[in-house]
Amino acid sequence: MPWNPRRSLLILIGVTLLIRLCWAGAMEMGNDEAYHYLYTVYPDWSYFDHPPCLMWVASAGKMLCGGWVHPFSLRLGFILLFAGSTWILFDWTARWFGESAGFFAALALNLAAYYSAAAGAFVLPDGPFLFFALLTMRALCEALFKPESTRNWILVGLACAGAMASKYHGILLPFGTVVYVAVTPSAWKVLKTRGPYLAALLALAGLAPVLAWNLQHDWASFAFQGARAVGARFSPVGLAIMIFGPIGYLLPWIWVPSMMVLTNRLWNIRRLEGVERFLICMSIVPLGLFFCVSCLRPILPHWPLIGFVSLLPMVGTLWSENSKRNPVLVRRWIAFMSIFLLATAGFFLAQARFGVVDFPWQSDPAREISGWTSVGKELDRIGLTDRANTFLFTEHWYDSGQLAFSIRNRIPVTCYNAGDARGFAYWSNPQDWVGKDGLFVSVDETQQPERFRRYFREVEFLTSFDMTRGGKPFRPVHIYLCTDQIEPFPFAPVDHK
Repeated sequence: MPWNPRRSLLILIGVTLLIRLCWAGAMEMGNDEAYHYLYTVYPDWSYFDHPPCLMWVASAGKMLCGGWVHPFSLRLGFILLFAGSTWILFDWTARWFGESAGFFAALALNLAAYYSAAAGAFVLPDGPFLFFALLTMRALCEALFKPESTRNWILVGLACAGAMASKYHGILLPFGTVVYVAVTPSAWKVLKTRGPYLAALLALAGLAPVLAWNLQHDWASFAFQGARAVGARFSPVGLAIMIFGPIGYLLPWIWVPSMMVLTNRLWNIRRLEGVERFLICMSIVPLGLFFCVSCLRPILPHWPLIGFVSLLPMVGTLWSENSKRNPVLVRRWIAFMSIFLLATAGFFLAQARFGVVDFPWQSDPAREISGWTSVGKELDRIGLTDRANTFLFTEHWYDSGQLAFSIRNRIPVTCYNAGDARGFAYWSNPQDWVGKDGLFVSVDETQQPERFRRYFREVEFLTSFDMTRGGKPFRPVHIYLCTDQIEPFPFAPVDHK
């Protein structure tokens, strides 16, 4: 019986969906995820760190699970969106390169470590952004090559609005389109139609919640994100992250063929036409931007990854051609990649749950996704979550996020950090805590309560216990009772009026 790429795709989606659902239920929340849980506690137009789509998707998963607050319920919407992303990539690639290439492109997405795990199963903005970015690029291919259809441009605008509401990287999608039109004389005719302008207006609607929130908060998000992209001196560390980060995050078997198709098409860019030229333009805009940024300051390794997504249809084409020439070798290579990824994920899950390898906690690869469940249980056991007129706080936003999720925010949690309290600076007013007792939770020996003494009538050591995983001690936890806050802590230089 001949191979059916569409049937293989359905099997791929079904199997990977089941694996991610099991992963979601077994793994504790990571630092960012636990902090993002609080987005659902404080629904708003937008947030200091990210646009609002992250909150919408997490809340939808919680709603589908009847309001149950658990890593599974909060991750559910992101897992379903990734299944949708896999289908969109297949359908988009199949439309222009054939169904065989479509299957291999979808497979490549599922074999890329960061997208398969973090964007595919964690409470992060990358999941919805990937979904809407793929939807935008698919719609753009239809609109650019059928510019007379207003319907296609409406789909572009709506999809791009979703991308804008998911992550600030969404602005790169229209920029990539502008670059393509600018360097492709045959595409200039689209500027004479109303479609692109209608799409732009619809896309801007995705930014409306972000603009509304920032208008009320002195444009704090734009100042924060802008500062992360600005530097004054050459940064070899940033450049190294830009070069080697995607190799680790995508894994070599995705990065190498992606760079092969990118360099090959760039070398022949003048002879390149149609969809392939468009895909290259959509890739070089984010890759070029973050290359420039990385020369001046360190970046996060996942920032430029969207520049590789538009290359996947051509990677799928390359793999499809190889499978026809040497099907046995390709099947063995796919089996190796799949086994490696599953084994790595299995080890990470075992390490996070049980600490199978005895790393010092500072160097443990699963330290950010382990142990906080035990903290919540211990705080319940010793009765600190039932204490009246009391709030919990830590010195770092990510610890406060983990603490809040571990007790399901049954009593208030904030972050006392004058330099970087993230969203905690906007979810309450400094004076709200005056007159209350604070419980300072320290999970790092460098975090001492002395710096908070001026804000409370008295600060004293209360108790210590070990954070555990699999029943084994993991990190020390120290609790200090800070009695009667007497003046507001200025945890962020913002206007709360």
